[in-house]
Amino acid sequence: MNLQLNNKRVFISGSTAGIGFAIAKAFAEEGAIVYINGRNKQKVASAVNSILSTVPGSSVHGITADLVTEEGFTQLIKELPQVDILINNLGIFEPVPFFESKDEDWFKLFNINVISGVRLTRFYMPEMLENNWGRVIFISSESAIQIPTEMIHYGMSKTAQLSIANGLAQLTKGTGVTVNSVLPGPTFSDGVERFIGELAEQRNSTNQEVEHQYFSETRPLSLLQRFISPEEVAATVVFTSSPLAAATNGAAVRVDGGILKAIH
Repeated sequence: MNLQLNNKRVFISGSTAGIGFAIAKAFAEEGAIVYINGRNKQKVASAVNSILSTVPGSSVHGITADLVTEEGFTQLIKELPQVDILINNLGIFEPVPFFESKDEDWFKLFNINVISGVRLTRFYMPEMLENNWGRVIFISSESAIQIPTEMIHYGMSKTAQLSIANGLAQLTKGTGVTVNSVLPGPTFSDGVERFIGELAEQRNSTNQEVEHQYFSETRPLSLLQRFISPEEVAATVVFTSSPLAAATNGAAVRVDGGILKAIH
């Protein structure tokens, strides 16, 4: 299927690894002009070279900037003043018991997971509206709806993304611009791989045993009963970004493995 993304300029925040990297690679395979982002210059260069080596002839560029800071944001928009597609992927998670959490924990998650995307969208979306075409996607999580008790502050940040994306979609009425959220379920990203490895070491167990226990006890509603691959998430993101998905706007698109049971 031709997703009609050839030469579309795409920026993916936080895209040197995991879901962000898989999204960047998928766009490169569709012929888009891809901009990878991260804070570490070596990791950015490595990610760019990895895609260039596996997708010959692709157009992939790297921008090293910490988008949680105003300085990093200013640097980015100087290097890349316009995009056709913005993927707000930058985000972190960290288990912190609610009653042990500090204000700083909440501010940290909110600034990284929410404000970075707000800042980018506020800059790039007006020109999309002026050009009558564009895509903005927030990479949220099933945790936005089914709040994990072990990291309520993370769930809060992901719910905020849904609200922002839906509100922004209302501003696109009658245009060729869409704003959506994509909600992955538990995905085998680098962060999750490290988390599972640490748990396995603590429990003197294997990664496979920890994964099985995780889905049998913590996420028993999963229909997949396994971690989703970053590539599976990327496929949905790229399609939702394409002209073929013009009728999908203001939506929370699930790639959750069947964990969420509500039908609304």
